[in-house]
Amino acid sequence: MKKIIIIVLAFGFIFQSCIYKNEEGDPVIGVYKAPVMDDVAGNYVFTEEMANNVFKTFKWTEADYGFPSATTYSLQIDFAGKNFANAVELVNTTATSASITVGTLNQKLLAMGAKTNVPNDIEVRVVAKVSDYVQTLPSNAPVMKILPYKVVIIYPSLYLPGNYQAASGYGSNWSPNLAQQIYSVKQNGKYEGYVNMEGSDIKYKYTDEPNWDVNWGDDGFNGSLERNGADIPVPEAGYYRIKADINALTYSYLKTDWGVIGDATPTGWDSDTNMTYDKVTKTLKVTMDLKVGKIKFRANDSWDLNYGDNNFDGSLEEGGADIPVAAAGNYTITLNLEVAGYAYEIKKN
Repeated sequence: MKKIIIIVLAFGFIFQSCIYKNEEGDPVIGVYKAPVMDDVAGNYVFTEEMANNVFKTFKWTEADYGFPSATTYSLQIDFAGKNFANAVELVNTTATSASITVGTLNQKLLAMGAKTNVPNDIEVRVVAKVSDYVQTLPSNAPVMKILPYKVVIIYPSLYLPGNYQAASGYGSNWSPNLAQQIYSVKQNGKYEGYVNMEGSDIKYKYTDEPNWDVNWGDDGFNGSLERNGADIPVPEAGYYRIKADINALTYSYLKTDWGVIGDATPTGWDSDTNMTYDKVTKTLKVTMDLKVGKIKFRANDSWDLNYGDNNFDGSLEEGGADIPVAAAGNYTITLNLEVAGYAYEIKKN
């Protein structure tokens, strides 16, 4: 039987209605009140000496769903004005406060792409959640201006041990400590990277550390990961983009061949000039004549996967801006996709 609950509100409080399901699965009308964060707006300058200091203890009021609930809170940040489209989680807790150190937040900011020469406008909020059957409740989002400091970012990574390693120059087969890694640049449990796989009957697995203590395979060969699962087969040798989502326990791989395209190249925007993989340096290279213009890197002669440079700083972004070539000449172009934060070099010979 469906039950309708109507609550009359008074004393000037403004609540909003929501719908959830009771144990029988019937929808029930309730009320909610989103959490409210304390105002943390301000200007903050981080230094390396402050790394171990607590930056701030964020506090918020309890969410009210209009019924008893075990609520969890996700403390999130993103660049201001982005509507948390690429929210980065700082803490997940059942408490109504959470602390974070300067060093930890600094790493998160750099992983997001925050600049270290100007203050960054960063929004912070907390999102309340009861279950998948009830809508989440986001709080207000005060803005902090933060100037982080430069530091070498240590990205979370997964290792890719397999029987391709010896043939491909990654040490002995099935050795996690020597295997190529893929990285979670956004530190959100989603990993991506590139690896060259040579040989036949190629198989690999994912490990959490450079050992076999925690590893994932695919028992059903259906794109889902299982702890201690079966070795994952790869259909043929090649240079692969590998992805894994440890939260969703999914993975994928894509064979790629890379080229340079653009109006600075001999064939313009009509076709690629192919690059060659160097097994010693673990990079893709091509030597070619360029004229004044622009270039990009493209996979598989298609625009489905391409890289440019939004900030012209030598670091690549998927679908990024065209890369300018200021002077005509003969160049050696190097593409490095086996590091966290894909890089390139255009060097005049």
